[in-house]
Amino acid sequence: MAYQTINPYSSETLANFPDATDAEVRTAIVGAHEAFLGWRNTSFAERGQILQKAADILRRDSDAYAKLLTLEMGKLFSEAKAEVELSAKIFEYYVRHAEALLKPEKLPVLDPAEGDAVLVHEPLGVLLAIEPWNFPYYQIARILAPQLAAGNTLLLKHASNVPQCAAAFEKLMAESGLPKGAFKNLYATRSQIELILNDDRVHGVALTGSESAGAVVAAQAGKALKKSTMELGGADAFVVLADADLEKTTKWAVFGRHWNGGQVCVSSKRMIIVDPVYDAFLDGYRKGVAGLVAGDPFDPKTTLAPLSSKGAADEVKDKIREAVKLGAKAEEVGPPVPNRGAFVQPTILTDVGEDNPARYWEFFGPVSMLFRFQTQSCI
Repeated sequence: MAYQTINPYSSETLANFPDATDAEVRTAIVGAHEAFLGWRNTSFAERGQILQKAADILRRDSDAYAKLLTLEMGKLFSEAKAEVELSAKIFEYYVRHAEALLKPEKLPVLDPAEGDAVLVHEPLGVLLAIEPWNFPYYQIARILAPQLAAGNTLLLKHASNVPQCAAAFEKLMAESGLPKGAFKNLYATRSQIELILNDDRVHGVALTGSESAGAVVAAQAGKALKKSTMELGGADAFVVLADADLEKTTKWAVFGRHWNGGQVCVSSKRMIIVDPVYDAFLDGYRKGVAGLVAGDPFDPKTTLAPLSSKGAADEVKDKIREAVKLGAKAEEVGPPVPNRGAFVQPTILTDVGEDNPARYWEFFGPVSMLFRFQTQSCI
């Protein structure tokens, strides 16, 4: 697995990183476990001080952290800045609320003579996080902050196209005062995931990614009798009814589908519009999409970013072609996107029939599926 920084806008390879060796992986597990033995006994106040320091550093160096996001996965610089701030807020949430969320909870019992029943939250130990590239910092912060607050330690296997973002977060936590080994970034290979999960000192895995990756890791975790959580793909609906404010609705539909280049797990991928307003919505939506400006993600005038990689762009283009081959209609919208980099022309898909498998695909890019539906009166 090649860990590389390839600028999605220029296609320039900026840096390469070697895969971790098995010895490095085993050393990281040992370090995470030894760190856990001390970290689990720290107070919420001590943990909170470190999380707050991380939030403060993110804000202090916001431009530098945001620049890495834009260079590695092509995110608009304004969106990159917003992700840095969101990550800081996640840390601060657990600074404020972790102790209350994890306090012992007395449960009702059938027979008081049998004594009290109390739900106690205790740290597990070393956990593995396998995270995607679309929000490189947020995806780390949303698992790292609560797990550190709960007294666990974490190994990170990040996406191969954001290696510098992963390293930057490890450096951030070290600067914040986190004990050595409590959070370790690994440029791990797929085979090393199984090595990690089979170690008795590792107690669970969290994965955000594709269904195929989730199926493999969930099977490995199950075989090793380890806890697992999977956040996989989806095709979220954006439903428009007859009483909708169409100007407002089309504006937010355009944003909801094209934010982060359309690479958002919960973006508006399927737009389901009631028949009386379908044509008006389509007209307004088409105009809104046509107004997007594709270009350099560092340029404040740019409103449509490249995708995270040429491979990601090619996959979306292939899916569009396949959907059309299976009966859908594709309309390319707006001025031509740049020939350089990982751009995909914004596309509207219609007439995606119930027998067309594309109806259930997740298009991870600037592709919108529109469906017209009829209302039925109920008596």
